[in-house]
Amino acid sequence: MKHMLQQVFHSPKFVVGFIIFMSILLLSVIYPIFVTGDPLVIIGKGTFFEPGIYVNVVDGIDSQLYSLSLPDVAEKRIALKLGATERADMKEWLVAFGIPEADIDTEDTEALLNIWNQNYDSKLRLPGMTNARKNYFARLDASIDNLLSTEGIIIASKDPSTGALTEEETIGQSQYINVNRTSNVKVLPLGTDNFGRDMVPELISAIGTSLKIGFIAGSIATLLGLVLGLVAGYVGGWVDDIILFVTNLFIVIPSFVLLILISYSIGQEQRGAVTVAVVIGFTSWVWTCRAVRSQVISLRNRDHVNLSKLSGHSTAHIIISDILPYVASYVVMAFILQISSGILSEAGLSILGLGPKTSDVATLGLMMNWAMIYSAHIMGKWWAYFPVIIAIALITFSMNLMNTGLDLVFNPTLRD
Repeated sequence: MKHMLQQVFHSPKFVVGFIIFMSILLLSVIYPIFVTGDPLVIIGKGTFFEPGIYVNVVDGIDSQLYSLSLPDVAEKRIALKLGATERADMKEWLVAFGIPEADIDTEDTEALLNIWNQNYDSKLRLPGMTNARKNYFARLDASIDNLLSTEGIIIASKDPSTGALTEEETIGQSQYINVNRTSNVKVLPLGTDNFGRDMVPELISAIGTSLKIGFIAGSIATLLGLVLGLVAGYVGGWVDDIILFVTNLFIVIPSFVLLILISYSIGQEQRGAVTVAVVIGFTSWVWTCRAVRSQVISLRNRDHVNLSKLSGHSTAHIIISDILPYVASYVVMAFILQISSGILSEAGLSILGLGPKTSDVATLGLMMNWAMIYSAHIMGKWWAYFPVIIAIALITFSMNLMNTGLDLVFNPTLRD
């Protein structure tokens, strides 16, 4: 055993895959210990907040102000609110309104804003414009209002008796606050999802749940395939025929189609993470069973097996003691692939809306499903789906690397 482990950990591919996988696994285990709380709690009243550092506005106003003379302040503010996409959208509305395209220069910010302010009317609904598009232009107009203004923002208080406003102070455009001296600061490295939930704890929780589903599904599929393959290969006869018949039935019906039908028949309320994992496991054992059966058939007439038969050992003893050790390396490799397959199967089911019920836990597949339903990929909200894709890719890549490394160790034909 010690020599075998030394060989395994001398395989560069296995070591790289093992490090990547263990890093992901430890992150999903350790992070919730230090960062407690519900990973699905809604912290934002809105959808898809961009990644960044969020400072409470009231705390910002009440904090000490610092006047800094920094270059290109106005240009940076304009670039943030009026990028290439916004300029193109403004041109789209103006052309639809009837302004000649030649008169619109999207590169000249001042001229573009002037022609926009002179012609835009939020009450107009131009031909072919959807209500959602009309509302978008209204939001765009509000965001760029007074964009070229150099005046500060006036903070006023209202007199309760007269209702008159009294100026308290003016915040200039060159004034700043120190974020470290502000009490309410929230860092959102990956922003929020479509429900306004912090993506980081949600993603880590989803990784943990998907790994759990993968382990359960992989264990069931590997154990079931191993037992049936050992029995069919060693006992043979009518037992082998029955097991082979059932196996062939599962092969004829694509496993994913069978998985969809079973998941749909269970119903949304009964589909927890464990239930989905069990269903995946019971539909994924076929190729493990056939591979183990083939190896057992080649082993059952070996000399040491015949000697064990002559010694009067039981069938169970022969299978466990004389055959199982010879297929153990393949079983370990099959288990790794079954875990990876289970995670991918859950992701596929969840994207179709047949994964675990959404009110309980987050999984990598469910996060992809939410992002697709709310059109994150269309609106360019990459943080809602790209980290999920990276997580799935890293998990499956690491497990395939480990499997390839083990194959190089245990398969004599691949050794140098």
